[in-house]
Amino acid sequence: MTHRDWVRLDNASNIFLAARSAADPKVFRLSAETDHDVNPQLLQEALDETYDRYRLYHAVLQSGLFWYYLQDSDLRPLVTPEEQHTCAPIYQAGRRNLLFRVIHHRRRISLEVFHALTDGTGAAWFLSDLVNAYSRRRFSDSDRTLPLEGTSRADEAPVEPVHALSIDSFAHYFRRRHRSHASGSAFSRAAGPAAFTVDDSAQSPAARWNISRLRRRAEKKVHHVRGTRTPDNRTRAVELTMPTNAVLGLARAADVSITMYLTALFFESIRISSGGLGKARTLAASVPVNLRQFFPSTSARNFFTTVRVEHTYGQGKDDLGSICKQLESQFLPQATQEALEKKLRWFIRVERMPGLRIVPRPLKDVILGLANSHSNRGLSVAVSNLGRLSLPEPAESHVGRVLFHVSAVRPQFCATSHAGLLTVSFTSPFVETDHIREFARMLTGEGIDVTVAAERVTEDEIAEGLS
Repeated sequence: MTHRDWVRLDNASNIFLAARSAADPKVFRLSAETDHDVNPQLLQEALDETYDRYRLYHAVLQSGLFWYYLQDSDLRPLVTPEEQHTCAPIYQAGRRNLLFRVIHHRRRISLEVFHALTDGTGAAWFLSDLVNAYSRRRFSDSDRTLPLEGTSRADEAPVEPVHALSIDSFAHYFRRRHRSHASGSAFSRAAGPAAFTVDDSAQSPAARWNISRLRRRAEKKVHHVRGTRTPDNRTRAVELTMPTNAVLGLARAADVSITMYLTALFFESIRISSGGLGKARTLAASVPVNLRQFFPSTSARNFFTTVRVEHTYGQGKDDLGSICKQLESQFLPQATQEALEKKLRWFIRVERMPGLRIVPRPLKDVILGLANSHSNRGLSVAVSNLGRLSLPEPAESHVGRVLFHVSAVRPQFCATSHAGLLTVSFTSPFVETDHIREFARMLTGEGIDVTVAAERVTEDEIAEGLS
């Protein structure tokens, strides 16, 4: 029998197995829009090349008695035309299939990934290499040498991220962190998703078993967006495209990051479109933080956490500028190395409690599912900003927009920019798009040129598209 490498899912990934649903299969999509119709044969050749470099993407998801694990496979991916709705389910329990797909439609190359495999940054590395490999074939007259991902300029030395599926390196980071003190330097030495394994020896048994700290303290009542579910649980996706510098100028004028500016705009669009928030006047958002910017890592696996920000209307200034400042003042203290380390050390300490480690996997799923549901009650929306993506030549000259969005259990937007264009992609399990209309209206009111494209989800919309 052939031995296959395997590795347990990291702590960030386990929640995706427990929290997935028909409406939210925990799939996200990254797309690159080229200046020509995509050649499927060349894209397949590019995928074969890229796939061979990313051993992580060879993994299939298996389940054991106590945990899920990723296992190496001999499966090969095939490029397919876009025939399913966006972010269609990928992982199916009991089926041994790859956890990603590459699809094409007209000028667009899309990578869809089950979130337990990787995060947005890891997927961006893969898509970047895929588009680079495709562009070399499509524009073979170019003799430029394309740098590996992780470099921002062609004359810099290439840095090869770790794409392997290796139980040895995973165990290495566990042992190293377990023996070391909790310090930033120790985190900096760790490059894998297990970098936050901590030494519990200094904790008393009571401290290790006290999970009451996980309980959310009494909070203001959070507003939840309601709507009409899409007919077959497909994700409603709407893409807004605008000049990056123009929106960045609005954020700078408000003296906040572009992420917090867009989040405040999201809150306002929900308030206006709701016709009044009623008694639940607090809007709260979950914001992912890429941990690689604080704890150097080239791991392509999930390596992020989330930060929560909120604003309660009617308890102070409610103008857009004031909301921006309030959100920024909440976000910045939580998004420091010290705060993130403290938060993650606690969660992983709980995860590694002896009592929980021997709980069978199906019961763990129930526990994590309940914890996720409890967390969701404290959220109105979710936002994610992947930042600016850059590609080496010749890909850079032939790719315009880069788009990013996720399946969603609640209204959400994902932002990313390339070639001077910012795309803000809204997703939702609901048919209604009133909040997106208000979001676009407020931007155009500030002089921003916004274009809108919407995915068809209702029977009438789909029939109209086929006619």
